[in-house]
Amino acid sequence: MPELTKQMKDEIKRRRTFAIISHPDAGKTTLTEKFLLYGGAINQAGSVKGKATAKHAVSDWMEIEKERGISVTSSVLQFEYDGYCINILDTPGHQDFSEDTYRTLMAADSAVMVIDASKGVEAQTRKLFKVCTMRHIPIFTFINKMDREAMDTFELLDDIENELGIATCPINWPIGSGKNFKGVYDRKEREVELFSDTKKGTTQGEVKKVKIDDPEITWLIDENQRLQLEEEIELQDGAGAEFDQELVSRGELSPVFFGSALTNFGVETFLQHFLSMTSSPLPRKSDKGEINPMEEQDFSAFVFKIQANMNKAHRDRIAFMRICSGKFDAGMEVHHIQGGKKVRLSQPQQMMASERKIIENAYAGDIIGVFDPGIFSIGDTLTASPEKFAFEGIPTFAPEHFARVRQVDTMKRKQFIKGISQIAQEGAIQIFQEYNTGMEEIIVGVVGVLQFDVLKYRLENEYKVEIRLETLPYEHIRWIENEELDLDRLVGTSDMKKIKDLKDRPLLLFINEWSIRMTLDRNEGLILSEFGRS
Repeated sequence: MPELTKQMKDEIKRRRTFAIISHPDAGKTTLTEKFLLYGGAINQAGSVKGKATAKHAVSDWMEIEKERGISVTSSVLQFEYDGYCINILDTPGHQDFSEDTYRTLMAADSAVMVIDASKGVEAQTRKLFKVCTMRHIPIFTFINKMDREAMDTFELLDDIENELGIATCPINWPIGSGKNFKGVYDRKEREVELFSDTKKGTTQGEVKKVKIDDPEITWLIDENQRLQLEEEIELQDGAGAEFDQELVSRGELSPVFFGSALTNFGVETFLQHFLSMTSSPLPRKSDKGEINPMEEQDFSAFVFKIQANMNKAHRDRIAFMRICSGKFDAGMEVHHIQGGKKVRLSQPQQMMASERKIIENAYAGDIIGVFDPGIFSIGDTLTASPEKFAFEGIPTFAPEHFARVRQVDTMKRKQFIKGISQIAQEGAIQIFQEYNTGMEEIIVGVVGVLQFDVLKYRLENEYKVEIRLETLPYEHIRWIENEELDLDRLVGTSDMKKIKDLKDRPLLLFINEWSIRMTLDRNEGLILSEFGRS
């Protein structure tokens, strides 16, 4: 196999591709914006249209969805900083949380978890974290909003460790919070970084660094704060986990940073440490073994997100793909493994802030969007390698809300099936059938309840089909791993429902979580899974 050129190796080495995850309102959009300011990608705050405006009613949200597709506004952001080429994958927060959020994490090499200092770990963070641990990807924690009253620092660290089951290692330590927030103490350098408030919209305020044993420190932080800091650091040094790069890389230890994205306390420090602790694009599993970007010269990528109707004309469909090896050139011809034929990748684009720009080339680690004439599905592999292979499939994540769907006009059955199937292909919803009735009875499963409104809106506006949704009480779904099992002889519980997916694979719905355990106890050898196979 021909070796990679030095230029190609250098380009791939400087790539960093990560996802930002958080509970709504923890400050993810603000943090992303500050990163872009440092990279010179935008020149003033407020340029990234985040979901901060998400006080909208559902109807307002639909209007935005119609014009642009809100989850795409800043879905993939690329910028340069200090010699690195950084790709940020933005996971939709707020109530537009969907399965799409989980899949985005499949395209990242690491994750930044943003936590509100006054609230600690919240429900949505927990769900996203589960996907990170499933993939063993490094997780970095930024505890935000220290300029407001915060929980006790040790309580915050315990919360992360207990709720998420991961060890933590604070790289810096906060001095006070709220009005008394003075800055952070760098544990390795043994110096205090003191911050003044930022001038609105500029890259950063003034940062003053002073060694902890410098007599000047007594002028800068009061005696009580200094004594408390010394006590807390001594306690942390004695009882806390030490930094271990290997454990970080395996996703078993999370480096923790404190700051305030809004006022820029600790953001650049965090970015610099993060870049030094993360690696260039990681190898990906395929059916011919690992594809290592540092060894594989040929282009390869997989589709992790499909977004239809990004413009007002409701005509276009973009397939977002993560490049895993080689170099992408605009208009190149590649093998579409699942489609079994060659395709030309046209209109390649990247997102920059809220702008889409057409690109000429991209490298392993980058995320690109290409025009999809309706041939791609989530998890598809594209490669220029003469030795054809397929990347490991993207798991199907468990929906948490279910509804029976019926079209109002029975004469529009064809449009209804076409519309609901296409929307399911994009991955915003999952479709199931009643166990014995086939497509006569369709059940839709979603991760975020707002997806029901999106489905209704899109079917009416794009396919001219009106539907009725009857919500179902089920909250838990399990795929049956041993498919040879006779479903008719399965002994379940009174709140269990048997269904099938579109590939005729059997699944079970439950109202209560304890019913899952009871069903497993009643059926020897039964294997249930929270994740399906794509």
